[in-house]
Amino acid sequence: MNFKFWWLTLGTMMLSAAAMAPQAAHAAYPEKNIQYIIPFVAGGESDIMARWQQTVFRKKNKTELIVVNKPGAGGGLAWSQLNGLSADGYSIVGCNLPHIVLQPLEGQVQYKTEDITPAYWFHYTADALIVAADSPYKTFGDLVKAVKAQPGKMTFAGSATFSANHVAHERFNLYTDTKSTYVPFKGTGDMIQSIIGRHVTGAMSYVPLAMQQRARMRMLAVALDKRHPAFPEVPTFKELGFKWVDGAYRGVAVPKSTPRDVQKRVSDMMAELNKDPDILKWMADGGFEVVDIPFDKSAAFIKERSKDYMEAAKGMGLLK
Repeated sequence: MNFKFWWLTLGTMMLSAAAMAPQAAHAAYPEKNIQYIIPFVAGGESDIMARWQQTVFRKKNKTELIVVNKPGAGGGLAWSQLNGLSADGYSIVGCNLPHIVLQPLEGQVQYKTEDITPAYWFHYTADALIVAADSPYKTFGDLVKAVKAQPGKMTFAGSATFSANHVAHERFNLYTDTKSTYVPFKGTGDMIQSIIGRHVTGAMSYVPLAMQQRARMRMLAVALDKRHPAFPEVPTFKELGFKWVDGAYRGVAVPKSTPRDVQKRVSDMMAELNKDPDILKWMADGGFEVVDIPFDKSAAFIKERSKDYMEAAKGMGLLK
């Protein structure tokens, strides 16, 4: 064989192999277990979704999605430690809106909104006003009338401070021109007994809790465009005259130093889980609303959602 021809052929083969290597590495992801940190206690919406994702991940991969609950500061503990994790796509952290926008405004957490790098947003849970099944308040109007009669005395449970539930409570006070007190808990699962036992007047929570506790709780209003098919008797806040369609958005974040190609791998992996028929059925049955926002559209999504949060932020005293 002509030496020059052999050398050129060998060089071409080496270049081809090098070009294919990143694709092979991409195809292999995930090659080892992924640590999935949930910043809240077990039993809440973030934890429930993570367990569903873990089940489907196991079906699709030889590796594991290891869920670790790390509550503290309403999610702020885990988010403040996010950028200290490995940036190789094998450590991901659940992230929530409006939490990661409002908490830094308050100033007590050790992170800023721009420190959080979401790789994918997979669902939201609509705000829902809930009372115990044996509560004397049968309708939204009944409850508002009672709150107006006792300014500042009636209490509403919610998950964490400067969270979706906290925002919902602020909107309730603002839109109904009432004054009530917000009582934060570590997570949704943590406040169930207080609602059922009527230690609080009610709760600013989400549709999934109303579905899980249907025999023991009553939903009075929901922040959806249309009535939820599982609760055809429950009016939307829009029907009641309020511009209120919102809830908690959930996704996963990676350390800020994570390379773009790795962010995409994580985003693609979560998107694949989000399209799985089992996941879609569980979300529909559980009251979760599907969204599909990849890593490269996350910044614009957060910017758009933040516009709606600023009104509530003023009421919370976070903005002058």
